[in-house]
Amino acid sequence: MSSVRTLRAVLRGGSRLLQGRSSGKAPVRRAGGGVHIEPQYRQYPQLTKNQVLQAEFLSSFMWFWIFWHLWHDPDAVFGHFPYPDPSKWTDEELGIPPIDEE
Repeated sequence: MSSVRTLRAVLRGGSRLLQGRSSGKAPVRRAGGGVHIEPQYRQYPQLTKNQVLQAEFLSSFMWFWIFWHLWHDPDAVFGHFPYPDPSKWTDEELGIPPIDEE
């Protein structure tokens, strides 16, 4: 295993030499700490085409997931009991006082 580590170290050093890092010039950093898209006051953000496609895909998948489960498992939304028939309820259950009482 130590020979593999040594080989990796040699190859890593050789790649640095070929990239010009040891020639005295500083490497270029491409992921700096600045803001990549400047914020704009009261304007919509500038979206890339990739961001729009990702948003469309995720929202489509979300609605597919909701409608799929609504169709295949409606009890999760509507409840696990039969819907009561209001025509069979008595006046007492509805809180209506008897007719002879004034």
